Amino acid sequence: MSAEGNSAVGERGVSKRAKAANRKSTESAAPVKPVKPAPSVKPSELTKPGKPAKPESRLAMVRRARKINRELAEVFPYAHPELDFRNPFELLVATVLSAQTTDLRVNQTTPALFAKYPTPEDLAAAVPEEVEELIRPTGFFRAKTKSIMGLAAALRDDFGGEVPGRLDDLVKLPGVGRKTAFVVLGNAFGVPGITVDTHFMRLVRRWKWTESDDPVKIEAEVATIFPKSEWTMLSHRVIFHGRRICHARKPACGACPITYLCPSYGEGETDPEKAKKLLKYEMGGFPGQRLDPPPGYPGRPAPPLGASD
Repeated sequence: MSAEGNSAVGERGVSKRAKAANRKSTESAAPVKPVKPAPSVKPSELTKPGKPAKPESRLAMVRRARKINRELAEVFPYAHPELDFRNPFELLVATVLSAQTTDLRVNQTTPALFAKYPTPEDLAAAVPEEVEELIRPTGFFRAKTKSIMGLAAALRDDFGGEVPGRLDDLVKLPGVGRKTAFVVLGNAFGVPGITVDTHFMRLVRRWKWTESDDPVKIEAEVATIFPKSEWTMLSHRVIFHGRRICHARKPACGACPITYLCPSYGEGETDPEKAKKLLKYEMGGFPGQRLDPPPGYPGRPAPPLGASD
């Protein structure tokens, strides 16, 4: 019988043996922090078996989404792009190379590439086979060589060797789509944009911000939830959370700071100790993706290519 039930019927309705067993169980149990229900479900509704929860209203979802963003801002105040770069050209090339590989592998590869080809003019005039060899560790190196040499030639011929700061211009470059364009605009030019990568898509669907699986539709729907000034940092926070805690195959639900806001809580490991072992990068005490992380990053820099962790 629950504590609430005890107070309702009085102590006379509980035997001494039952009270002793209850006291022993309470003393031996480890304290567990309760998981709050998502705001879309009222606690009163959870106590009525068989009664389905009311659908979450648009207003409630927006409030919950913005609360998630504020919570993630506290968890990841150091959220940042995880590609090493010193200028818009390096960020553009690195982002193209990051397709189908990790940011870490790109960061380990680009130092040699940019040392040999520091400008669009240099890269456009390179020998393709030499570029292929330099970027081989990132995978799909022949296709990527064609893309980065093609965009370098376009920058040289059409933009005076400078990376344009407009979405319409960027998406015309070889190998550059909306995701890559928004990475460059948001982090090299300060132009707000939402970066819909695989982590972002996974989490916004788990959080019920959208039901779409189309990146362009997701971008448009999420853009209506948040003010434009939040778009770039929202992207970083969501991606950080997806890489460190809310993984694709086994989310670390028991170590997640926003369980009470998540309608998908329980899809992953809920035991706090087991979930803690699933945390990645600085959350798990390991190096991050960047060899040259920005000031304020609490984790260890990643090792260069060929070095052991």
